Amino acid sequence: MSAINTVRRGLAPVALAVAVACALGACKKEPAAADTAAPTAAQQAPAPTPESVVSASVNAMTADQLRSEASKAYSENRLYAPAGNNAMEYYLALRDKAPADAGASSALTDLMPMTVIATEQAIAREDFAEAKRLAALIEKADAKHPSLARLKSSIASSETAAAQRVEAQKLTVEQEAKRQEDVIKKREEDQKKQQEQQRLQVATPTPAPSSAAEQAAAAAEAQRQQAAAAEAERKRVAAAAEAQRQQAAAPAPAQPARASNELREISLPQPKYPIDAQRAGIAGTVQIEFTVATDGSVSDARVVSSEAPRRYARDFEREAVAAVKRWRFQPIGQVTTSRRTISFQQ
Repeated sequence: MSAINTVRRGLAPVALAVAVACALGACKKEPAAADTAAPTAAQQAPAPTPESVVSASVNAMTADQLRSEASKAYSENRLYAPAGNNAMEYYLALRDKAPADAGASSALTDLMPMTVIATEQAIAREDFAEAKRLAALIEKADAKHPSLARLKSSIASSETAAAQRVEAQKLTVEQEAKRQEDVIKKREEDQKKQQEQQRLQVATPTPAPSSAAEQAAAAAEAQRQQAAAAEAERKRVAAAAEAQRQQAAAPAPAQPARASNELREISLPQPKYPIDAQRAGIAGTVQIEFTVATDGSVSDARVVSSEAPRRYARDFEREAVAAVKRWRFQPIGQVTTSRRTISFQQ
């Protein structure tokens, strides 16, 4: 018994040391597990909604504070970004607190075209988090806005395509993180470029002072052209990638030895004459660049230039693009790009 007691007394300190070591090891593992779970939770953060897109700090302001901050943000060209400190959020919160405030409603109307264009630019650079935030701002401002359904659909389809591409490319965690950094950097560069252009437009002297609505329209037009160029580039890159993928997957069908690339019209529906321009007796022209697929359908159409009073130019451009997209040609040997000028004459 004395020998057994001696052994037990010798093992007791060893057992205690092992227990302490195990406890310390468990403590060290718990923070690591927490650290691992943190990014996952952040990645699964819900997308902004019309109810949550305006930050809590903005909603907490008084009506007078919101008017002051909104005016300051507008003058500094913080129209829709950064999140939590932009004119859209301030005016939306002000409209909630003071529904009868005509200034807030008017400012939101002026800001909508620029926010729509910014959303299109975010989609083009695959910055889907920013695109969803901007779309939520638009929906809160006007749930029935004509561009809203199109933007939401474009976000969903583009996000799905990007996810499939990422899966096909088997990007590593580091590569995906680098891609996200590039997206955010591109977002900041686009916003700075837009703000600088708007600042120059305001600073450039004009023969007669223009109204705030005209300034907003000019800024929206510049952003629209940027968005169109970015979208065209995105489509070009996507089309090239898809062509390479199809070529790698299966051999291309044999083309006729002397396939013709001459565009021969089958159907060229004429554009609608904008009602306001028609009533005012306004004429104009729009030059359209379009791409014809091998089956003869128009796969892309964009405005190159237009000649019309600024008030009616956008209506002419919209109707011209819509008409060209419905054009049909005879099948051709390869994808072909062409330009044509559409005239609106009474």
